[in-house]
Amino acid sequence: MKYTATSPDDYLSQLPEERAIVISKLRSLIQENIPEGFTEEMSYGMIGYIVPHSLYSDGYHCDPSLPLPFINIASQKNFIAFYHMGMYADKNLYDWFVEEYPKHCKRKLDMGKSCIRFKKTDDIPYELLAKLVRKMTVLDWVSLYEEKFKK
Repeated sequence: MKYTATSPDDYLSQLPEERAIVISKLRSLIQENIPEGFTEEMSYGMIGYIVPHSLYSDGYHCDPSLPLPFINIASQKNFIAFYHMGMYADKNLYDWFVEEYPKHCKRKLDMGKSCIRFKKTDDIPYELLAKLVRKMTVLDWVSLYEEKFKK
């Protein structure tokens, strides 16, 4: 779904109540667990956590005027989305998450390369997501990004 929010609070205000509750909980989880240096802003129409240009002036290779994205959360039409670019870039992190997921959630993992989709919000593995958020620092992400994506 497309929202015209100009801030994370504005984004939350546009969501249906049941979705706003879940996105707010995910937002708090990220804010409480994300390593220092990442900042929150609207990114690609979602609530995003990015590496600001002040820490990584090159920005995102697809559009260097944009900061380097890391995590996004969104209310999509049929699911809640949790995007983590570190899992897309680091097979070991991806494998760790896939192995841990069944220990924290009774539902089958619905995941793309960086997007975890939650169609049922009553079984989101918040504790596991908090561990995932803590696993990569800004320096870890920038190094991995430059190794995997920067040409």
